[in-house]
This record gives sequence, structure tokens and C-alpha cells, in this order.
Amino acid sequence: MSPRSRVLVQLSLTGALLTVALAAPPASAGPGPSIPLRVATYNIHAGTGADGVFDLDRQEAALRALDADVIGLQEVDVHWGARSQGLDVAGELARRLGMRVSFAPIYSLDPVEPGDPRREYGVAVLSRFPVRSEANHEITRLSTQDENPVPAPAPGFGEVTLKVRGVPVQVFVTHLDYRPDPAVREAQVADTRRIMARERAARPGARQILLGDFNAEPSAPELQPLWTDLRDAGPRSGGTYPAAAPVKRIDYVSVGEGVRVRGASVPEEAAASDHRPVVADVTLAR
Repeated sequence: MSPRSRVLVQLSLTGALLTVALAAPPASAGPGPSIPLRVATYNIHAGTGADGVFDLDRQEAALRALDADVIGLQEVDVHWGARSQGLDVAGELARRLGMRVSFAPIYSLDPVEPGDPRREYGVAVLSRFPVRSEANHEITRLSTQDENPVPAPAPGFGEVTLKVRGVPVQVFVTHLDYRPDPAVREAQVADTRRIMARERAARPGARQILLGDFNAEPSAPELQPLWTDLRDAGPRSGGTYPAAAPVKRIDYVSVGEGVRVRGASVPEEAAASDHRPVVADVTLAR
């Protein structure tokens, strides 16, 4: 073989190998390992403990002890009034914990004095991950601010989208009606399922987590439709209300498809609020 022919053969072999290398998938392709995440829910009673004392230091310590990546909060005051010293409780707790915050007001009222911030009350999400988007959805509510309320759509069903190590996660936080009559909660559950299904369709592949105070026990008939879409992370035993001596679990971490529950517990926090928190360790499928 002539030198020229030998060079042409070598170039042809090099090109063929390069084509194969470019066509082959990278060695890291595939689903990869699942991603751990710790999530929690806590009704903070506007910063007031079971003893009736407003104490954000105590609540900060309770939240810090959870060591959670994402926390859903209920009964959150933002410049609401004297009971919480006019503070932005959501923002203050986020600042102290070094977390991001998304606040979704249920009520947003004019200030008592012109020029002061609006008086707001609702739910919030604290997150160690950046918030990529947020929304405040309306669900059926029976207002506590109206003298003669009727069920009507109102805000306060919060949603944030996070990116957790490459996996999109939609976190929802809610506070369902507290009244003994379950009719409003039934409507709220239907609204919740509709909204979560819509958001799931809008972001295929996103994992969903619902956190909140549902004001009903797991076996309550009005909650059963939720369990067709979500899994109650538990725990199977351990009450959350009232904090001093719990007799029922009404606070929830619940997860959708692609989220596996590794374990959950109710920390023995009896002082910082009138509820106890729930914390769960989950994994996200890639």
C-alpha cells in the first residue's frame, strides 16, 4: 500500500470512530438516582404559642429544629396588627432562617393608618431552593371577615415551583375550613384537585407536594377524594392538635406521583404554636 493510500485509510477510520462517538449517548444518560428532600408543614398560629404569648424566637427555634428544605406555614400574619406586633412574620422567619419566602394572602385589608402597609393574613412557603414561579389560587372559602359570609372563591391557596437538583417541584400550601360542617371543605377539596391537575398538565414531569392544615382527620369523608391523587405521608400515629396534648392529626404532608416517602414524624413541639408540625423525608424520582 502506498503512503498516500495508508493515510486515506487512517483518515477514514478516524472519521468513522468520531461518528460513532458522537452518536453514542453520554455515559451519564439514564434516570439517575432519586433526590432526597425534607419537607414540613406547620400552623404557626400567627406567631403565638399555646400559652398565648407571641414569641418569634421560640418559633424560629422550632422551625430550625425541623431542618427542612421546604416548609409550608399556615396562619401567617403580615403587618396584620397588634397580636403579631405589626410584623411581617413570613418575611422575618425567612430572614432568620436564611430561606426564601413566598406569601399567599387569604385576606388583604386596607391599613388602619394611611401610608401603613396593607394588613394581610394567609399561608406561606419557606424554601432553601430558589422560587422559580409563584401563584395565589382561589378556592371556595367562608370568610371570617364578613358578618354574614357565604361560600365564594377567595385567594390563599399558595403554589411555588422549585427546581430541586434539576427536578421541577410544585409545592402547594393550604388551610382548609375549620367549621364542623364539612360542606366548605368538600368544595375546597374539589377546587384543590382541579387546580393541582391543571398545574400538573401545564408542567409535565413536575413532582407535586401539598402541605397544610386540613382541619380534618385522615379518615374524614370530605378528604377521601384527595387520596385518589395524593399519598398522605403520615405518620400513621401521632396527633398534631392541640399542641399541648394532641388528640387528632389535622396537619399534612401529602405527595403525588414520583415522590416516595421514606419516613415522617410529628416532633414533640408543644409550646411554639397551638399545633405541632409534621416533617417528612421524601425522595424525588428524576
